[in-house]
Amino acid sequence: MKTIVVTGGTSGIGQALSNTYLGRGDQVAIIAPDPVKGKKFLDTAQRAGAADRAVFIEADLSLISENRRVIAEIVDRFPVVDVLVLCARYFRSHRLVTSEGIEHNFALYYLSRYLLGYGLVDVMNKAEAPVVLNIAGPGVGAPSIYWSDLGLERDYDGWTAMFQGGRLNDLLGVSFAEGGSTRRARYVLLFPGGTRTGFAGEFDAPTAAHITQMKRAARPVEFTVPPILEVIDAPPREPLSAFVDGTPLSLLHPAFDKAAAARLDRITRELLRDKASA
Repeated sequence: MKTIVVTGGTSGIGQALSNTYLGRGDQVAIIAPDPVKGKKFLDTAQRAGAADRAVFIEADLSLISENRRVIAEIVDRFPVVDVLVLCARYFRSHRLVTSEGIEHNFALYYLSRYLLGYGLVDVMNKAEAPVVLNIAGPGVGAPSIYWSDLGLERDYDGWTAMFQGGRLNDLLGVSFAEGGSTRRARYVLLFPGGTRTGFAGEFDAPTAAHITQMKRAARPVEFTVPPILEVIDAPPREPLSAFVDGTPLSLLHPAFDKAAAARLDRITRELLRDKASA
């Protein structure tokens, strides 16, 4: 029996993966902010006779403090974590700053994935073949990174924030994989292609109309999940790999620049130190 941890596990791809692994007999912990959806997950597990293998952790992962609480709870509950699936994301047409003073998209889409990946290293190192699966958009439509304004305070746009988040996760994968023997988990960046999920967010009218069109052209989630399962169950041997709609992406792509990854890692560590001492 494996232990699977899924952020954003109450909807879309995260929900489908969580239910699939429960059905296989694995232990699944999902992390999401909505207690009503969390109860539905637990009720579904109970009806399937899997209540003892299902865990719901309610948390707002846009907050550093919540990520640290979640990490502590997971480490306390599970001596080993085999798979960490990072799905949580929330689109915002208008800029929002968290109570900790960080732009919401940067906090949830990038910083949370940074914290959870590094925070669970020790319990993942104990697994036989650990995998971190980061559902993002590797190398896809990525604009330049706004290094002097990562929170897009001067010129915020929801799509720019989302695409920049994808770029930041590309670099996160690079820096994580550079850990060598100290981090045994294979890091997989994956864009599954257009998928008909809830696409959680708060949208202005033009964005809402565009999202509706995207959903009409997208594939149902049941067609997206099987290829993802294959990557998790038989991950590439390389420390880092990236896939776009099932096709491997060369790590020579500019999105995976090692110098940029090191720069982002330094900025992130400084940010976290500043917030810890505040």
